[in-house]
Amino acid sequence: MDEKQLLKWSEASLADIDLVTEIDKMIKDPLNIKDAFEGDLVFGTGGLRGILGAGTNRMNIYTVRRATFALASHIGKGKSVAIAYDSRIKSDLFAKEAAKVLANCGIKVYIFDRVAPTPLLSFAVRFKKCDSGIVITASHNPSDYNGYKVYNAKGCQINPSTADKIMSIMMKTDMFHAAEDESGYDELLAKGNIEYIDGSVIDAYIDSVSAEGFNKGKKNLKIVYTPLNGSGLECVTKALTQNGFSDIHIVAEQKDCDGRFPTCPYPNPEMNEAMELGIRDMEKTDSDILIATDPDCDRAGVAVKTKKGDVRLLTGNEVGVLLLDYICLMRVALDRMPADPVVVKTIVTTDLSKKIADKYKVEMIEVLTGFKYIGEQIGILEEKHEKERYIFGFEESCGYLSGTYVRDKDAVNASLLVCEMADHYKSEGISLEDKLNEIYKEYGMSVTHLGNYEFACSGSHGIIGTIMGRFRASDIPYKDYMLEDGDLKADVLKFDITDLGIAIVRPSGTEPKIKVYYSSYGYDMIDAENRSGKLINLIEGILKAEL
Repeated sequence: MDEKQLLKWSEASLADIDLVTEIDKMIKDPLNIKDAFEGDLVFGTGGLRGILGAGTNRMNIYTVRRATFALASHIGKGKSVAIAYDSRIKSDLFAKEAAKVLANCGIKVYIFDRVAPTPLLSFAVRFKKCDSGIVITASHNPSDYNGYKVYNAKGCQINPSTADKIMSIMMKTDMFHAAEDESGYDELLAKGNIEYIDGSVIDAYIDSVSAEGFNKGKKNLKIVYTPLNGSGLECVTKALTQNGFSDIHIVAEQKDCDGRFPTCPYPNPEMNEAMELGIRDMEKTDSDILIATDPDCDRAGVAVKTKKGDVRLLTGNEVGVLLLDYICLMRVALDRMPADPVVVKTIVTTDLSKKIADKYKVEMIEVLTGFKYIGEQIGILEEKHEKERYIFGFEESCGYLSGTYVRDKDAVNASLLVCEMADHYKSEGISLEDKLNEIYKEYGMSVTHLGNYEFACSGSHGIIGTIMGRFRASDIPYKDYMLEDGDLKADVLKFDITDLGIAIVRPSGTEPKIKVYYSSYGYDMIDAENRSGKLINLIEGILKAEL
């Protein structure tokens, strides 16, 4: 711990009273201060993410201001930035601090006057022709986290090279740096240096989402929806009702914005715990489907009714292959399939999607983990005046996008398409589970599992590095993406084990954990699960061996 930093913070006139209280506690109890001042928050996947609190290694108004000064220096005066924020604790405060810094640096700011989904921020950057964008969110992390993500002029998360440049400036900027003669937020708002984004932008966004649908008629699907106390309620319900859905039940306890996430401490729609109340309401209302969106509404989780009458939570891979098959099917049926169509997926996403793409003669492009790489591919197509070729992009972590109006995963778009797809198959007398089984029967019985192996302790970075080194020293053949040239170079290992399946190993970009993506095929689902179990045991034997 840097004692000089603690002294500096204790002597500063901290604007946030919560930070003053926390610093006082730290001074009295030194055991609580080490991690808060152990280094600085650094730009990871598109920006900052960390635990809320006082210190250089925490999310607070000063780390936000420091990052924003660096961004302002990077893009320069006379430019413009759009800002959005979700329902997390202090998200609105951080957004206003960022807006104030930018405006005092001579940069025009457009900011939402209410919580807004991350994909809506991506849309606003393009709609307002901004040079950059910021969204205050920690995605699906627990409630004691918040974050700060940066977008480029194309509405895509900044790439690692740009993040490094901003980080370099940030590290040279004093934590308590302020612009000369700094004006307050309300004064800058009155002068027009800061301007609120009005409802016309939201309406244009919903229209763009709606344009991705295939059926504008009245729907008969019974839906349960939960925004998990996040930012999705307004946009998801508008998109659904505008497109003919009327039987929508909202989970009451998770309807309103609440950054404490009292009913789902880990608000990730991939997790069973986050879906429990939605499943409860699905059973009570005898609904066909449950849709859940995470706090910043870029991920969508899906649960469906089974033939036995119970509820099944679909994986991100399963929803992805269902959507891919549906989009291709409907585009062909409606003569909307472009020449030389393109689908983009991440390298850790199921290869079953390749078989579907092959059937419909769709080119499959693979990118590194992170939806910004899918957004970049849309940008590349746009530069070649070929963006109409893009029909879908997805990643296994419940991220989907079927249009080019934004450059990030979009749970509003996904919610509409999943519900439309379920309604379409319901009209044919089959469920989404039935359709998924048809896909498995046609393309092969496949199971996927995600292993999250956490190392939330001091020195976790070194432990993770040691384990990745152990994998590289193993006798099992693998592909090392660190040896790749160009866009696919990354700290990722792919084990393709005969008769068992594929295991892709990578460190998380946002949390102290190693992620392993398991995928196995079999003669039937029992066989596939057996192979998957053996694969998991093999990989975990390496991963969990004594350090």
